[in-house]
Amino acid sequence: MRELLTELTKALDDGRDCALCTVVETRGSTPQKAGAAMLVFADGRQVGTLGGGCVEAEVKRQVLGKLGDEVAEPGVFSFCLDDNYGWDDGLICGGRMNILAEPITAARRARLREYFQRFRGIVEAGAGCTEAVAVSVEVAPIGTRYLFDVAGKLIDQVGAAALPDAVRQGLTPLERRPKASHQHGVAYLPVLPRITLLIVGGGHVGQAVAKLGAELDFDVWVLDDRDAYANVQRFPGAQRHLVGDIGQKLRELAPQITPSIYALIVTRGHGHDEEALYHLATSPAGYVGMIGSKRKIMLIYEDLLARGIPLEALSKVHAPLGFDIGSQTVPEIAVSIVAELIACRNRGATIAEARIHVKL
Repeated sequence: MRELLTELTKALDDGRDCALCTVVETRGSTPQKAGAAMLVFADGRQVGTLGGGCVEAEVKRQVLGKLGDEVAEPGVFSFCLDDNYGWDDGLICGGRMNILAEPITAARRARLREYFQRFRGIVEAGAGCTEAVAVSVEVAPIGTRYLFDVAGKLIDQVGAAALPDAVRQGLTPLERRPKASHQHGVAYLPVLPRITLLIVGGGHVGQAVAKLGAELDFDVWVLDDRDAYANVQRFPGAQRHLVGDIGQKLRELAPQITPSIYALIVTRGHGHDEEALYHLATSPAGYVGMIGSKRKIMLIYEDLLARGIPLEALSKVHAPLGFDIGSQTVPEIAVSIVAELIACRNRGATIAEARIHVKL
């Protein structure tokens, strides 16, 4: 999304013809889900994808024919992925896709430029927002866009003069981490707040997790008590490198820890792990995980219970850490950990309820 919005705002700044194509509704099995988007330029270049194959090619063909047409209006294409679409491309999924295609005309360019610059700023800041787009004239002209912030406040719109009550009523709070949806002629396309991954411990596992996490759109902070480990050379993709006593640093970070922070404890020793978990177990972090054997975890839990940490708080900790994929190497351990982080990000932290925790 960030790359597409960057390309789109640049095209609007330069006055280049382009069309924005967005999957606004899917049913059944499809190569992409609602929210997937593609930007098409007059020279045939594209950014993003609708899933490839003949569906994408047909949408691209249609919008290329409309670029430069000042009276071209946004429209919705519907595709049923059966024998008529996708035999040669292997896309006989049996599902259905509705795609909003919007040629960006000169008449709308200035207003869209302002709107998408604001949209891009929110996404780049990682704050989260919801875009509601009219896909039926029963609600508003097709292509009318409404942009809501993380609290559900309308911050911008393009198209109709007034906000229909039906649009606001269909909003789902972002704290529930909703997926894209379609209700009563409106597509709701949430961009969830970006997750910050706080890695406590700059060793081999932390380094491997940070590299993979950065590639998967987590912001990364790394904390270690050794400046030889928490630095830009070992963690080039991290936004913050924190060096100092682990307990002291976590006390300083406490006001910044929110549900949008996932904390991962992978230090070099049991004592550091215990100190980190002491500060993080009762924090509002959306995820807290600690590496280690079941015996080590049990011993740490016993110590923390004695120090006054509630059992309820410890029961929410992901430990042992990561999904069981039979990991043997550090890269495999990182994959198992990041897979769990993605599952929590996409499905919500309640996935912890399905995990087996150490029982005291």
